[in-house]
Amino acid sequence: MKPMIAATVLMAFTSGAAFAGGTHAGGHGDKSDKMPIGNPGEAAKAKRTVNISMSEKDDGTMLFQPTVLKVKKGETVRLKFVNKGKVDHEFVMDGHEGILEHKALMEKFPEMEHADPNAIRLAPGARGEIIWTFANAGEFGFACLVPGHYDSGMKGDISVAN
Repeated sequence: MKPMIAATVLMAFTSGAAFAGGTHAGGHGDKSDKMPIGNPGEAAKAKRTVNISMSEKDDGTMLFQPTVLKVKKGETVRLKFVNKGKVDHEFVMDGHEGILEHKALMEKFPEMEHADPNAIRLAPGARGEIIWTFANAGEFGFACLVPGHYDSGMKGDISVAN
């Protein structure tokens, strides 16, 4: 059995795709359990839209605009993204610890494909959206975890109030 698993993993990496197990609290994969930050929302329940741009500056700084999101517990928000930059960027929201764990994983496997509902990756000029219901009050974060982007400033905070 172990050689078959090793062969499957090898095929996944040589084909350009990468997979990781677990929930986002500890990696990628099954999202059947709610994340502390919330869960995918229904478009009809989104009463507010937040526009978020992704870009980089000539000095190498990378950023989101805005860098702080303020929402209410239970609120469903449509997050609309545009990548105004010249390179791929992503948006991943989670607890601060989860973001740092994901960052370390991305540094090991930079070509990792994502299918997480709390994340989106966009090519230059591309647009996309995430509809999200913020389930719990607290302090969370978001970041671009393409290797080097977080360290170049591409991160922000989400404050969920009661």
